[in-house]
Amino acid sequence: MTSLPSSRRGVARGGKALYGAPLGILMLEARFPRIHGDMGNGGTWPFPVLYRVVRGASPEKVVLEGARGLLPDFLEAARELVAQGAEAITTNCGFLSLFQREIAREVGVPVATSSLLQVPWVQAMLPPGQRVGLVTVSGGSLSPAHLEAAGVPLDIPVEGTESGREFFRVLIRAEKDDMDVDLAERDVVEAAERLVARHPEVGAIVLECTNMPPYAAAVRRATGRPVFDIYAMITYFHAGLRPRDFA
Repeated sequence: MTSLPSSRRGVARGGKALYGAPLGILMLEARFPRIHGDMGNGGTWPFPVLYRVVRGASPEKVVLEGARGLLPDFLEAARELVAQGAEAITTNCGFLSLFQREIAREVGVPVATSSLLQVPWVQAMLPPGQRVGLVTVSGGSLSPAHLEAAGVPLDIPVEGTESGREFFRVLIRAEKDDMDVDLAERDVVEAAERLVARHPEVGAIVLECTNMPPYAAAVRRATGRPVFDIYAMITYFHAGLRPRDFA
């Protein structure tokens, strides 16, 4: 005789406001379009996430002004995400590597502020004689402090998008709310092409900017190099938070 399954499910534990979304994302305050693949588009992720906009933290202030005076605001927003239910924290700007240690110390959960954090790991995978190269939204603003905070060598080859026609002026200068996606992709691809032309020893590319994942495949096609972005890093990060149960 087959016994019926028990309806008992054990003890459910509380203490959080929300469940099922262990990753919290600290967002800059911006109005440009968040296309599919952008970190700020919820449809980008194959898992649910929690968002918190840090008021006053514009891309211009964070990227061009070194996020001066914004640390308390990011700490408060990170604490709110953890209280809401986040078990780990990331951000939607690679330049926030500056706050990596402070946020991790404050919230007591794993923190991955920047795509730059994966540079040492990617470098370890490359054959001798090859190195990682960076494509960033603003090469002129990426300082030794940003690199050091993420464990990135200070002599890493870097190329920015400042000379482009669309990507930099829409995301950083906020000159308009709409964006020509084809032109933005061209700006990112051309920066990657300049990078490998000037540094043929570059064997893999890391995209600093969290708005660049929609163009990663185009960069791969144009350069022939593996491309690592914030999407690759955060899906890896999330896999540690929720390992696949093969049982």
